[in-house]
Amino acid sequence: MAVISVSNLEKHYGDVHALRGVSFSVDKGEVFALLGPNGAGKSTAVEILEGHRRRSSGNVSVLGFDPGDSPRAFRDQIGIVLQETAIETELTVKEAIDIYGSMYSKRRPAAELIEIVGLHEKADARIKTLSGGQKRRLELALGIVGDPELIFLDEPTTGFDPSARRQAWSVVENLVALGKTVLLTTHYMDEAQHLADRVAVIANGEIVAEGTPESLGGRETSATLITFQAGDFDADGFPVSDASMTPEGLVTVRSMTPTRDVYAISGWAVERGIELVDLNVARPSLEDVYLDLTRDGD
Repeated sequence: MAVISVSNLEKHYGDVHALRGVSFSVDKGEVFALLGPNGAGKSTAVEILEGHRRRSSGNVSVLGFDPGDSPRAFRDQIGIVLQETAIETELTVKEAIDIYGSMYSKRRPAAELIEIVGLHEKADARIKTLSGGQKRRLELALGIVGDPELIFLDEPTTGFDPSARRQAWSVVENLVALGKTVLLTTHYMDEAQHLADRVAVIANGEIVAEGTPESLGGRETSATLITFQAGDFDADGFPVSDASMTPEGLVTVRSMTPTRDVYAISGWAVERGIELVDLNVARPSLEDVYLDLTRDGD
């Protein structure tokens, strides 16, 4: 069942085309990550889905509603965590959650949310005394206070230290376990890799790739990269043909048969008494694929 359905979405600002025929869907209980460089159209697409911006053309359905109409029943079922939220800084953490929660027909208890986002020691602290990471955790709590069916997370862990990011990931995973649906935007590729069931990359107003983090952009069939540092590298006697070396001495081999090629390279090195420093064997990372897909869009 599609919670979000987008077909041929267009957004024009005069002669500027921010979105060009964007289409995708998000199923119930799914974490869908929308990735793209600044200016690619990512924020415009999300704001249309949230009902904050009007589309020029195309069909959009969110929880069965047209977000352009933005009825109360629609707003009551979505939660939004923006990159920045203006909150009255004289309020305490608990007071802010109580006030935001009063706007929804159903809500999660303040004490539960404070525990979920790890602010139990700051429950009675005024918001103006919180650190940047703590304020971000409060914004996450405010985004889910209405127990929404669909949650928009816009760069949710910006400013978090590694421990806090992992805690936020656990919050998202717990929400999904309850049947919630999440649309995530992030610049952290490890976050998309860890949380997302599917990923779409937008560049120049168009979806340029869509799939699981493992398959995006043909990643699962891409050549494996074998890299190492070798002080004595003779290309003429090297057993693998597709190899290159930087001026700094980093040798890179692109291989479709990495097991066989690593075996051949290791034998070559042993015969010559060469130590393969920093030997690494890996497929292109999600970040490598993302950068390749969006290179022309930056």
